[in-house]
Amino acid sequence: MIDHTGVIVSDFARSQAFYREALRPLGFEQLVELSAEVTGHTDVAGFGEPPKPEFWISRGTPNQPPVHVAFRVADRQTVDAFHRAALAAGGRDNGAPGLRPHYHPNYYGAFVLAPMATTSRRCATHRLLAEVGQADGAAVCAPM
Repeated sequence: MIDHTGVIVSDFARSQAFYREALRPLGFEQLVELSAEVTGHTDVAGFGEPPKPEFWISRGTPNQPPVHVAFRVADRQTVDAFHRAALAAGGRDNGAPGLRPHYHPNYYGAFVLAPMATTSRRCATHRLLAEVGQADGAAVCAPM
């Protein structure tokens, strides 16, 4: 079981604003922000359902190759809400919500490029994926 994970972002303030809005439909809030003076390394922010952050961003050079992170959500409506919120927060559509049975039965997903994303060779450095993998479950993924 993974306790928490994180990604490195180049535009810390813009990433904070984006993730605050994009992850809100999942019940996530920004729960903590620590400066480089506190961490001894770099600025960080943690997001999650209170009281514990599960997803962290750190200021720096974005991960290469991109990292893929998944969060559990309840249903397709949450995937749809995530997609809408991420686009409203400045993300770019990279695959509208819908079934993708080529992955497995009942796979329902939505893809969004974060506003600070760059793509090369069909690989996004800041791409979010919301997915429902089973009839009773869902996940949101953030390859960064």
